[in-house]
Amino acid sequence: MKVFVYGTLKPGECNYLRYCEGKVVSACPAIARGQLFALPAGYPAMISGEGRVYGFLLCFGDSAILPDLDGLEEYDPERPPAQNEYQRQEIEIFDLNCQSLGTAWAYLMLPDRLRSLRGIFLPDGTWKNRLYL
Repeated sequence: MKVFVYGTLKPGECNYLRYCEGKVVSACPAIARGQLFALPAGYPAMISGEGRVYGFLLCFGDSAILPDLDGLEEYDPERPPAQNEYQRQEIEIFDLNCQSLGTAWAYLMLPDRLRSLRGIFLPDGTWKNRLYL
């Protein structure tokens, strides 16, 4: 099972150890189409769109990780989309040479929620947690 991550779940970031360590079969740098924003709360949000978002493609040996990730991302498939922090969607992922790696789950934010949280556009498509630099 594959998940594209671009924020606190990336290797070396704060939530990787808690949620992914020992469960990831492989992790490789990857790109998704979209736009990336920094949120004042200290984590990023991605929305659909043109542009590149840089992150990692994590491959898990067991899809049982999804409920844990859904909880972290405040996503519940039973709730109306507007009540979720993020939406889990299957999107196409690319390697650093822009060759398709197939599809993976990713957590995207709805544009209305992003605006209400006052996201700051990151034109280079890369998020780094300033607390861990």
